[in-house]
Amino acid sequence: MLARTPRVLLAFSSLLSAAGGALHAAAFGKALPAISASNLPRLYGGSSKALWLADSAVLFIVAAVFGLIAIRPSAATRPVLMLVALIPAATAVLIYTFLGNFFAGHILLAIAALALFAGLPFPGAVPGRTLQ
Repeated sequence: MLARTPRVLLAFSSLLSAAGGALHAAAFGKALPAISASNLPRLYGGSSKALWLADSAVLFIVAAVFGLIAIRPSAATRPVLMLVALIPAATAVLIYTFLGNFFAGHILLAIAALALFAGLPFPGAVPGRTLQ
């Protein structure tokens, strides 16, 4: 049985990720006119739109995964949880690299850190289960 603290950390990480996805998707309406008014070639403008919404979708999926694991810890092992936590961590690094000190990077870093700390007490592997 997993202690309560990792589950609370994962639940909070899930809520932050869902809120981030919702905020990012809501901001698409403001980004759309700027992208459309730019002189970017159609491919780059379309890619910007797709990547904007894809980032929101990824945040919602990460929120769902962390929420599932918070509710049912037996659904994941430490390596799986750590790998999923790398998604917002890597995105945060990219935001810091290309945008600088931007609040979205801080939120993504918090999501990743909460999940990484929550994953420490998880089992390394499921006993009796082998890869086929």
